[in-house]
Amino acid sequence: MIGKLRWKVVGLNMLFAAAVLLAVFAGVVLSARTSLRQNTEEQLRQALSGAMSYQYSSLPCFVAEVFPSGTVRISGSEYYQLDETTLRSVVQECMAQSDDAGVLPSYRLRYLRETGFSTIRIAFTDSSLEQATLRSLVLTSLLIGLAALAVLFGCSYLLSGFVTRPVENAWSAQRRFLSDASHELKTPLTVILSSADLLAENGGNVYVDNIRSESRRMKKLVENMLTLSRADDGRKMTLVPLDWSELLADTALLFEPVAFEAGHELRYRIEKELCVLGNDEALRQLAGILLDNAIKYAPAGTPIYLTLTRQDKRAVLTVENGGEPIPPEKLSHLFERFYRADESRSGGEGFGLGLAIAQSIVQEHKGIIRCESDERSTRFTVRLLLQNGGATP
Repeated sequence: MIGKLRWKVVGLNMLFAAAVLLAVFAGVVLSARTSLRQNTEEQLRQALSGAMSYQYSSLPCFVAEVFPSGTVRISGSEYYQLDETTLRSVVQECMAQSDDAGVLPSYRLRYLRETGFSTIRIAFTDSSLEQATLRSLVLTSLLIGLAALAVLFGCSYLLSGFVTRPVENAWSAQRRFLSDASHELKTPLTVILSSADLLAENGGNVYVDNIRSESRRMKKLVENMLTLSRADDGRKMTLVPLDWSELLADTALLFEPVAFEAGHELRYRIEKELCVLGNDEALRQLAGILLDNAIKYAPAGTPIYLTLTRQDKRAVLTVENGGEPIPPEKLSHLFERFYRADESRSGGEGFGLGLAIAQSIVQEHKGIIRCESDERSTRFTVRLLLQNGGATP
């Protein structure tokens, strides 16, 4: 969690820095482009007015004068060494343009056109230098930007450690408390349960039964808290290739009488020999959580469906039950700890940790768990990557 938070801080910093650099460099390039264009047009304007010797200016120019009769007189074109046919084509293309200033891409010439009393004068100059200057500026800006981002990334990563350190300390303290509290509660609960069992064997009464029932409930809560605490601590499960099909078939057989006692029929369809890389105990717990949840919330007399199928390179487990759809605003919270979408339906028996544990197990197996709910049913879907094409090892 802390690692993800740190990378989020780095990502936001880099996104902000990249946006600022992009805006700055875009402004520089656009400003340079405008300045170059204005400077070139100014020299073209001077060439048209004859205020400078355009053959020897910093940007060699040539001027075409077009008479109403169609005659074209060109001066100063010695630098470009263009033949008469090409020069006439340049002038004709320029005359076809609607703007009095612009660029002729096919000839890489910038032009400035001026309509006089009896003639039209057009000044031309090479735009290659202008384009090369802009390309050089863009490349330089890109290199500077990448270097700046690399430096900012290093600084941001180092600073994110300082920023997230208080959060990391608080999170570590919380995990230690959860783990320590769970361990401390487990021992007295075991003693209470043992004592209650002894009292019950020696003619205990309803109070003993209540003690034993609540103690078992509290023990289950502690065990769930310990499971989540281990996941938070980053303790890795031992994953081995196993036959998920066989495991689910065994779990379904165990839950058949549970579903029957609750007034449901458990219907399952399991494709054979689907092998995944997993932990036997954890995957049994996952299936048990989803089936228990479906039995708990399905309307009386409705069936529960469990299916395991192959989809491309994944094994897909689906547990489905009927009933009222879960509102969309609650679906996104189902896997949060201690969250119950409808506490009145659970009878206060659960703690809201089951689905959080299920999600933790799926994440440990590098899988995906989703919940969908509509008028037809509520469906929990788990996808795990198949091993060896799904064949049993």
